[in-house]
Amino acid sequence: MTQFTITVVDTTGKQNYIFNSNRLRENIGASFLLSQSTKEWIEETLVKLGVPKNSQEEAIENSKLDAELIYAAGGNALIMFKSSDIALRFTQMLSRKVLAEAPGVNLLVAHANFDWESDSNQLYEIVGNLKKHDIERRKYERVSSVPLLGLGITASCNSTLLPAVDTSDKYVNYDDEEEADSYLVSTETMRKLKAVPQANRKLQEIFKDVVDPNIYQFPYRTDHLGRSKGESSYVAIIHADGNGMGNRFKKHGKDAKHNRDYIERMRKFSYSVDQAGINALKAVAKALIKSIQEGKVVGKLGEFNLNAKYYLPFRPLVYGGDDITFICEGRLGLDLAALFLREFEKQSVTDDELLTACAGVCVVKTHYPFARAYEISEDLCKEAKKFVNEKRKEYGEDYFSSLDWHLAASGLVGSISEIRKREYKIPVDKNTWNLAMRPIRLQNNRSDWRTWEGFTQVVKEFQEGKDWKERHNKIMALREVLRKASIEAIEEFLLAYKLPNLPLFPESSGQNEQLMKKGWKDRMCGYFDAIEAMDFYIGLGD
Repeated sequence: MTQFTITVVDTTGKQNYIFNSNRLRENIGASFLLSQSTKEWIEETLVKLGVPKNSQEEAIENSKLDAELIYAAGGNALIMFKSSDIALRFTQMLSRKVLAEAPGVNLLVAHANFDWESDSNQLYEIVGNLKKHDIERRKYERVSSVPLLGLGITASCNSTLLPAVDTSDKYVNYDDEEEADSYLVSTETMRKLKAVPQANRKLQEIFKDVVDPNIYQFPYRTDHLGRSKGESSYVAIIHADGNGMGNRFKKHGKDAKHNRDYIERMRKFSYSVDQAGINALKAVAKALIKSIQEGKVVGKLGEFNLNAKYYLPFRPLVYGGDDITFICEGRLGLDLAALFLREFEKQSVTDDELLTACAGVCVVKTHYPFARAYEISEDLCKEAKKFVNEKRKEYGEDYFSSLDWHLAASGLVGSISEIRKREYKIPVDKNTWNLAMRPIRLQNNRSDWRTWEGFTQVVKEFQEGKDWKERHNKIMALREVLRKASIEAIEEFLLAYKLPNLPLFPESSGQNEQLMKKGWKDRMCGYFDAIEAMDFYIGLGD
């Protein structure tokens, strides 16, 4: 009987660690350190244990090496060791590295011994139990550490409120005097800032085949995303997450014939999902650069050309696996989110099933608290997932891609459900009429008019159509009429402005007649979202 030890490495509090600061540089450094903790540093620790990097995926049962790396991506890792003693030594070494180099990152590690020579797919069951019982239980039962907040008279870090140990200017190479501010930083923040140059080099290396670093730079500040002073100063935070990926990992592993088959399946599937997210982001960057070169974006964005450098108005922040977060200039947010979902669907993974995802887009003022805006984008992604789960049976589909958004012209007060109830729900008699048709599905479907094509077609009609172009007062009048939640009011509006109908939705939706004459379908408005988005939407074209 051959006994091996399987080890699961995960993290908790990832979002809080990355987005607890309103400074983009710190978010960049935090995301990089978190990625290092669950990938590169795991590989480095295995090297110190005598497992060369180019041999870390060799079959452990046939080699003299003490460990085999099954996968390390998306913020978690799976490793097999020849004994529990080696696994514990690995955990100690990795923990010391993380504590010293990335304070604030919370690692979770679980181990289990098993019989390698078992004929069944024993590893699938053991890993499933480790993740479900050990890792998940520790996430909820973990007692949060209470850091020492200082003794005597101490100054606090602006971002973490922990005792300050230095000032930021020692760790930042500022590009211009305008941003050369100095503030107090804790050890955690200092480590994040020190990691930024390395994080940017890694990002440029990943995107080198689509983003020429001699022409375009990924921005370090939200001010460099292309805002127009005095006209438009918004940033979009997009959070996307794959649909049903946890179940797909389980199913793909369950179908394995034996332990080695399970390892190979998990390794290839994890790698293919990781590449799918990166490839979709590359496609977004490529399409954006093409639009810039064709003049579709330049001229609409203000501070795009800054200090003789082109700052790309787009930056990935989290890009491991199917959990993706990126930011861009506010008016590009909706189109880039839809483009990402479309490109993600095109990617192939090793289980040969269609990839789909949901995305939440939060558009806020450039200097609005970043952590709060990210929280809303995450909630919007959950709303889109809820919409998918509610409609799956109705559409007769397993999963489909969907997106939801919120455009905060001023600020955000309350949760997204509270905002929707307060600003978009209208009580009429004993019913509730909904001004928002969000969330919407990405692809067309004859049984539902709430699609990306329908939404964008109406937005473009309001922006460029002969009955609506440069007729701002007419569009605002329609918006007020829609707030009345009255079909009779819509009919009076059309009569007063001598309009045959409101903008058409795509014919494929099968709902044109009622929407263009009445503005509502099943007590849901088809036009309010488009009116609201007019000033927040720049399309990249085909």
